[in-house]
Amino acid sequence: MKPTDWQTIFSQHLTSERLLSAYTVRNYMFELRRVDAILAEPTKLIDATREQLQSVLARLHRKGLSPRSLALCLSALKQFFDFLLREDAVTVNPAQTLRAPKQSKPLPKNMDVDAVSHLLSIEGDDPLTLRDKAIMELFYSSGLRLAELASLDCVDIKFDQCEVKVMGKGSKQRVVPIGQVALTAIKTWLDCRNQLPCTEAGDALFVSSQGKRLSHRSIQARMAKWGQEQTMAVKVYPHKLRHSFATHMLESSQDLRAVQELLGHANLSTTQIYTSLDFQHLANVYDSAHPRAKKDKGKE
Repeated sequence: MKPTDWQTIFSQHLTSERLLSAYTVRNYMFELRRVDAILAEPTKLIDATREQLQSVLARLHRKGLSPRSLALCLSALKQFFDFLLREDAVTVNPAQTLRAPKQSKPLPKNMDVDAVSHLLSIEGDDPLTLRDKAIMELFYSSGLRLAELASLDCVDIKFDQCEVKVMGKGSKQRVVPIGQVALTAIKTWLDCRNQLPCTEAGDALFVSSQGKRLSHRSIQARMAKWGQEQTMAVKVYPHKLRHSFATHMLESSQDLRAVQELLGHANLSTTQIYTSLDFQHLANVYDSAHPRAKKDKGKE
C-alpha cells in the first residue's frame, strides 16, 4: 500500500472516528505532506527513522518555523505513527521520543479597568447596540470564551441566582456568577430580542438582525468595530476581555485557584492544577473583587 494511501486513511480516521474538526484535520495533513516532501528520495514518510524525522524538524527550525508550528508538526507525526502501529503497518513510532523546542509563554494581553469602562460606555438604543453591549458586558463580567458565549441559550442565564451555566472545553459544564451591570444589559437586550423573528435561532441568547444565532466571526467583527468607534488604543477582541477579567480578578482577590475555576481552566500559566472550591466561595470572591459586580446600593 502506498504511503499516500495511508495518509488518506489516517485523514478519514481523524474525521470519522476521532471526530476532529475539518480545520484540525487539514492542519495535520498539511504537516504530514510537508515532512514527506522534505524527506530525501527514495525515503517516504512511512519508512522514516527517528534520525530522519529529527533532521526534518531541525531543518524546519532553521528555516524559521516557530516553536508552536513545530509542536503541531510533531503532534501530527506522533499521531500518524501511533495510527500506523495500531494498523500493524509499522513496528515502532519513530517520532515518539522527539521533542519540539520549548514555546515561550507571553503574558496575556489585557486592558486596565479604565480602558474597559471606556469600551463598555457605548450609547444607543438600537437593537444591535444593545445586543453588543450585553455581549461585551458578559465577556468581561464572567470571563467566558468566545465559543462558550456564542453557544449560550436564553435558559442558561439564571437571573434570580445571578449566574450563567456554561458548557466549556471538553463538554465540561460550570456555573459562573454574572455582575449586576451585565445582567441589566442582558435584560435590556432580551426586550429587543423578543421583538425579532428568531425562528432560525431557536433559544439562542444572541442573534443576528436576520434572526439567526450570532456566529463567532460576527461577534469578533462587532467587537473590533466598537473598539474602533471608542478609539481604543488596542485591538478589541473576545479573548482580550477574558484576559482582562482574569487579570482584574487576580489583582483584587489574590485568589488564583478561584479565578482558575471561574475561567474553566485546568490550570493557569505557572500555577498548579487548582483544588476543588465550593461555589459559594467563588461567588464571594467574585462579588468582592470584580469591578462591575457591585450592586447599586440605592436599589437594594
